[in-house]
Amino acid sequence: MNGIEKITARIKKDAGAEAEAIRREGEERAASIRAGYKAQAEENAKAAAQAGKEAAKRQEERLVSAAQMDAKKLLLAAKQACIDEAFDKAQEKLLALPDGEYAELLAKLAVKAAKTGKEEILLSAKDRKRVGEQVVSKANALGKGMALTLGKETRDMAGGLILRDGSVEINCAFETQMRVLRESMASDVAALLFA
Repeated sequence: MNGIEKITARIKKDAGAEAEAIRREGEERAASIRAGYKAQAEENAKAAAQAGKEAAKRQEERLVSAAQMDAKKLLLAAKQACIDEAFDKAQEKLLALPDGEYAELLAKLAVKAAKTGKEEILLSAKDRKRVGEQVVSKANALGKGMALTLGKETRDMAGGLILRDGSVEINCAFETQMRVLRESMASDVAALLFA
């Protein structure tokens, strides 16, 4: 081996060693970079999973809250329906009273509502025919000095009466009375029904 071959061999050997060192350093850096990205990816995945769990929990809470609100609305609607039914049944019972008791009830209602004692009593067509004269005579007997009369007109109502004095009318129809009672007694009725 002459001098040039030795130098060339030496350069090749040194270059090979340097290339091997660069390759090893590159692989180490690549492994380090991969490890860093892998750690970052795992951290990102954990953060995303946690954010997903929190979002799912918030969504579940919203859905539970909405379901509870819907349940409360349904319960309230059911309670309102029961209260409506209670008042409807009360009106039905009033309308189903025997003639004598029904006439007595209407007479007391007329006496209580009368302002002058000279009003006309207006009834539904059915009630006028059924108990009209009885109501007037009982009301005049109950309210001493009253001169109530039975109006020729009838009104479209389930039951009860209307007192008329000229253009002034006092509405004592059962529908009106039940509405007024409902407004003042709904909480008492609810307490009885749902205690």
